[in-house]
Amino acid sequence: MLNLGSRLHSKGFSIVIAHTQFNHSNPSGFPCFTFASVPDCLPKAVLTSGDPAAVVVSLNTSCGGPLCQVLSDMMAEDGATESKISCVIYDMLMHCAEAAAHYMKLPSMALRTSRLVASALSWFSPNCLGYKRKVIFSGKDRSLKDPVPGAYPLSCKDLPLFPGDIELMMQLSGRANSLKTSSAVLWNTVDCLEKQLSDKLQKQYQVPLSSLGPLHKVAPASPTRMLEEETDCLLWLDKQADNSVIYVSLGSLALMEAGEFAQMAWGLANSGQPFSWVVQPGSVGGSEWVELLPEGFQEATRETGCVVRWAPQKDALAHHAAGGFWTHGGWNSTLVSVSEGVPMICRPCFGNQNVNARYLCYVRRVGFELEGDLDQTEVEQAVRRLMMDEEGEEMRRRAAAFKDQIELSIREGGSSHTAMEELVNLIISL
Repeated sequence: MLNLGSRLHSKGFSIVIAHTQFNHSNPSGFPCFTFASVPDCLPKAVLTSGDPAAVVVSLNTSCGGPLCQVLSDMMAEDGATESKISCVIYDMLMHCAEAAAHYMKLPSMALRTSRLVASALSWFSPNCLGYKRKVIFSGKDRSLKDPVPGAYPLSCKDLPLFPGDIELMMQLSGRANSLKTSSAVLWNTVDCLEKQLSDKLQKQYQVPLSSLGPLHKVAPASPTRMLEEETDCLLWLDKQADNSVIYVSLGSLALMEAGEFAQMAWGLANSGQPFSWVVQPGSVGGSEWVELLPEGFQEATRETGCVVRWAPQKDALAHHAAGGFWTHGGWNSTLVSVSEGVPMICRPCFGNQNVNARYLCYVRRVGFELEGDLDQTEVEQAVRRLMMDEEGEEMRRRAAAFKDQIELSIREGGSSHTAMEELVNLIISL
């Protein structure tokens, strides 16, 4: 959302970010934006439930009225007699914003930050999640590996599923796709990755579907992270050879047990490959940061490893030394990696990450999946497979080809560039 705001700001629009108190960025990092806080009044029981669907449903229930008030205050600012708000662009899961914009007689558009196929599953295979739920509760592991009819190359285990109330998540997914008054659906994707599916999905929506991505590539240079980044790893990367480093980051939400953490550490060390490893504080059970790294690990990797709390991922993957990426398979990370021509080891955790990993590994063939319990020998072999074997080199060549296609898409005349120009014109015309 911040990247899209930056791009629209460069086109002459003023940007106001309406955010909840539950999750918000530091306004000082975004001087060109105005930030408006929306009271969310989330019950403590919901916040501590560990159920993301319950949190989002509660946000939608409580934020509609306060958001209307924010919009009303903006419209009345400086005694204006007419609205100066061109459009309300909202995250698709925050469907209360669509209702609030409609109530205030304002145009709206939905931004979808996942890949197209994740939404297509709810259109073309409406019983998929229900089927997965049935399989899980029946305890039939073999059925989890069975293919999903009409959804190649996915197996049942790949279908998006979040922790918490499954029925509630299914209802939320259906509500997010049920647009009533919005003028367009904006997607952080690119035609060279999902054009065929985009055409198919467009028939299901009654409004334009625009592939604008990768948004991190089209946005002007600006801070778009809410977490403090450490740039020392970039200085370390400067000292490494081309395509020699595997960058390791499992995202901002994934958690890891201490034993798995130790196996991962020794696997990286024993591979002999240079690595830059992002370990977010609190992501390893029983520790604040890296206290549970096995004894002798730091000494063994003093020349080959760089461990940081958080890194400027776009810069790290764009660095000449980056030759591979061990990722959780989140869509933002996937887009950054493919945009820079970097192949991947995928270890999905939840949600759409399994879908992303399956397509990356079996359709685009720019990575492979590391499944099951982590074992240091398997980790070592996986890193060597990606970084040293001919198979990894072939993946690197395919990823480089996608990088070239994405570069063409964001240049003048390219699909994403054209879609952004059409979006600007559409907003002006509303």
